[in-house]
Amino acid sequence: MTYRISVTSFLMWILLAGMGVAREAADVVVYGSTPGGFSAAIAAAREGASVILLEPTDHVGGLPTGGLSHCDSNQMVRATLMGVFDEWHRRIVKDYTDRGLKAPYDPAKKDQSRWTFEPHVAMRVTLAMLNEAGVMVLTGQNLASVVKQDQRIVSLATKRDVFTARVFIDGTYEGDLMAAAGVDWTVGREGRAEFGESLAGKQFPKPRMKISGFGDGKRLLPLVTTTDAGDDAAGDANVMTYSFRLCLTKNPANRVPLPAPPHYDPARFELARRALAAGGRVGLDLYPLPGGKLDGNNSIGGQISLGLIGGGNRWHLADEVERRNIWQEHKQYTLEFLHFLRTDPAVPAKVRNEFISLGLCADEFPSTEHFPPALYVRESRRMRGMVVLSQRDILDSPEKDDPIAISSFPIDSHDCQRVALPDGGVINEGTIFPVRVPGTGVGYAYHVPFRAILPKPEHCTNLCVPVALSCTHVAMASLRIEGAWMVIGQAAGVAAALAAKHDAALQQLAYPMLRERLLAQGQVLALPSIVATEAEK
Repeated sequence: MTYRISVTSFLMWILLAGMGVAREAADVVVYGSTPGGFSAAIAAAREGASVILLEPTDHVGGLPTGGLSHCDSNQMVRATLMGVFDEWHRRIVKDYTDRGLKAPYDPAKKDQSRWTFEPHVAMRVTLAMLNEAGVMVLTGQNLASVVKQDQRIVSLATKRDVFTARVFIDGTYEGDLMAAAGVDWTVGREGRAEFGESLAGKQFPKPRMKISGFGDGKRLLPLVTTTDAGDDAAGDANVMTYSFRLCLTKNPANRVPLPAPPHYDPARFELARRALAAGGRVGLDLYPLPGGKLDGNNSIGGQISLGLIGGGNRWHLADEVERRNIWQEHKQYTLEFLHFLRTDPAVPAKVRNEFISLGLCADEFPSTEHFPPALYVRESRRMRGMVVLSQRDILDSPEKDDPIAISSFPIDSHDCQRVALPDGGVINEGTIFPVRVPGTGVGYAYHVPFRAILPKPEHCTNLCVPVALSCTHVAMASLRIEGAWMVIGQAAGVAAALAAKHDAALQQLAYPMLRERLLAQGQVLALPSIVATEAEK
């Protein structure tokens, strides 16, 4: 047998062994407690597997427990989102009604109403479901190394412990485990020709702002990323902007003042002043939540908003320390932007007064001074697995022979660049406005095949990747949503439990057996009629 282990992994293994670090074993180890990760852990445990869920940070649940309280499933075919996703929402509503409060929504109605909740309620439900399933949840477990034997992961070492399992699941937004395991991946955007995608390459749907993007001496203004977006048809290494999902309130009894940003420099927002003077959209989207709260989101249609464009491009390669620094850079920008909206004379008085009345919520995120703990990593690495989902699989060929879930969020990308044009003007690049079935308000429904969450067998045979799955940037613009990740994650958990039980390579797992167990766990695998009737595209 061949043992494949890097020098770094070997030295780390020796170091941990010498320190007497504990070794934990399970049938399935899930690394990353994102919606895809915690759903996978719950599903695997319900199939009878022993499961350990490892989270590198101190925060469990990713975005739905970290500020993203309006999860956009109203833009999906909700009747296809069952299983863990449906149960999670039913339990959230029950949490409210059990306390004598009004139900915030009715999860039995698969309509397009907004389903919104408070972050601490989502956290309570998530932890309860993990606990009831018997999942061991460990936080602060940063990945240090991976040991492989031939094409199988033998162990995963964090900076605290060593974990062995029959099957592993990468539940991270970033695909950290798959990268450490030597699985092929990519990041950024493909060119249009690579997969025949009309929405690939550079995208300029927003109007050009008729302002200069240059300051004195022809220097770029802050918040402008480039003077050259690159060839329109070519790909690049840019990812869509990261931001925080803010949980805000006007209620004085629950309001914590927004902290003043340290070292605030008004010059950083000269671009915003010029944009406002020219009639541009500067601000954020606010969605009402239960408890008198608001979910603040980066405005996909805005010119300048919560997204720090370009700020996430190095995230995927950053170590623990650098990711904390990038997180802090985004927090600093967020606080500065809110300070600008509250105080700058260039902002209309009505808008200033609106933001002056807002604060953080005293009953949310106490361990991070009420600021959201989870950075919104909209996309990062993407696996290059057994099959690569593309625009064509969403719009033209939605049916697959090995479906494990159905996704239907619109193809929808936030900005990737902000360009100062040499001949005048500034334009945001990379936006893809939601691609929906005409007249419905929802995206196109399509199968997610089992092969899309599996590495090529020559790279790894006991790893599932339900979040950083195998797809193009355009396809990720549709897959990158909590409803999709939860149903895909559930399927990954079931597959992992079956592979562990039968001691089988995931790529050799009998699909009929997997399908049977997915249906037993409530998964929907039949495409809805809106696709079967070939709706106008």
